[in-house]
Amino acid sequence: MLTLLAAAALLSGCGKQRDDPAPPRVEAQAGQLPAESSTIVVPVSADLAALERGLNQETPRVLWTIDQHRDRCVAAKKIDLGIGKVKVLPDLGCRLVGQVTRGAIRLSGKGERLDLVMPVSAAITAQNVGGVLSKTATGSAVVRATGRLGIVGDWQPTAKLDIAYDWREEPGVDVAGQRVTFTSRADAKLKGIVRKLERDLPRQLAKLHLRDQIAQLWPQGFTSIELSKRNPPAWLRVTPRALGFGGYRVEGRTLRLTLAAEALTETFVGQRPPDPPVTPLPAPTRVGDRAGLRFSVPVLANYATLEPVVERTLRKLAARRISVTGVGPVDVAFGKVTVYATQGGRLAVGVRAKVTPRAVGSASTSGEAWLTAVPYNDPGSQLVRARDVQLVAHTDSAALDLLIRLLGEAQVQRAVALALQHDFRGDYAEVLGKAQRAIGARQQGDFFLSTDVTSVENGRLQVTGAGLFLPVRAQGTAEIAYRPR
Repeated sequence: MLTLLAAAALLSGCGKQRDDPAPPRVEAQAGQLPAESSTIVVPVSADLAALERGLNQETPRVLWTIDQHRDRCVAAKKIDLGIGKVKVLPDLGCRLVGQVTRGAIRLSGKGERLDLVMPVSAAITAQNVGGVLSKTATGSAVVRATGRLGIVGDWQPTAKLDIAYDWREEPGVDVAGQRVTFTSRADAKLKGIVRKLERDLPRQLAKLHLRDQIAQLWPQGFTSIELSKRNPPAWLRVTPRALGFGGYRVEGRTLRLTLAAEALTETFVGQRPPDPPVTPLPAPTRVGDRAGLRFSVPVLANYATLEPVVERTLRKLAARRISVTGVGPVDVAFGKVTVYATQGGRLAVGVRAKVTPRAVGSASTSGEAWLTAVPYNDPGSQLVRARDVQLVAHTDSAALDLLIRLLGEAQVQRAVALALQHDFRGDYAEVLGKAQRAIGARQQGDFFLSTDVTSVENGRLQVTGAGLFLPVRAQGTAEIAYRPR
């Protein structure tokens, strides 16, 4: 008797192994998220009023003075008597005394145009003309310049001014019926003033201490920023690689010099990655035209969220009554559903149930049987569906055969496939919201990082050990401004 019991127990154990067709569980991690190349805008602002004050302080009010004798202020006058010209008025000498002054230098502009305007006034007296007369000449001119700014060398600003001026009123007097002008002398002096303005404007821009600001900013860019704390934890690591001058714009009374930092942006799932090593501040270089922030955001739906959905769907199906081929109508009480990742990018779905045929005298069958399915999403879609629902295996156990036949029914498999649908839009919005809040407005030392996610697109679904993983690629803008605390 003991021998028979032992044999029965052994056979029972062997049968249990055959009747436990649970697919192998895999703990695959998410694939590597792609590294992106991003461009982060770094504006440096200057108040035009401050630049104006600097130029006005550097440029003297009296541009030049004159005090000299001229032997020929008025040329000799001759008359034609028909037989020749006779000089009736000799060359008249004089002493020229006066000065040329400027008004306030004004800066303005719009977009990439920086305009400089400087009014000029002249007052020159021709004294003792011919030893008798004295007359004062006045004149006014406007110096106009259009600026072109740049960055060269060791982050030093440069300026190229296209300058023109015109005399609204040329300085001159009428003496003995002749017009005496002093424009040519004033022109020679104005050219020197123009060259001085072209030298002074970069010096004023240099007072922004652009290189000092950049030298403080550069090492703070080598960092990792937390995108989400859980489900899954994710980090954005930023590695600056190049820095270039992106131009300037005049906005109202503000001059904005724009730098563009090109950086490698990588997303890591799990623990915080080590910060990248800081490299020395590079010389200004040309940065690519692909402006904008680019990074990946992982969106994860764990399997615990799918299990109750499958349970509810199957119970609703049971309430409408199910018929099993070769058995007829059955009553089914569905129990716990288990979902996890298995081999081949598939989901394993274990279903516990009690099946009772309605035929008189039929016995109930209880147990757990398994299906697998392939979850997928269409390109750009956040809706996950399931296809290719399959039974894992048949069994030689009569006790479980009815349950397996139940799960083989098309209506049950359709219900399971439908229940495995998952719309990532809610997860999508939540994770992107967390990422936006994490990096949207962030004080880093004396610098303030602000970002705005403007568009997102998702990739192909991945089946991982932790859950259904949907990689999302986000694009937007990023700006770092100097804001001392």
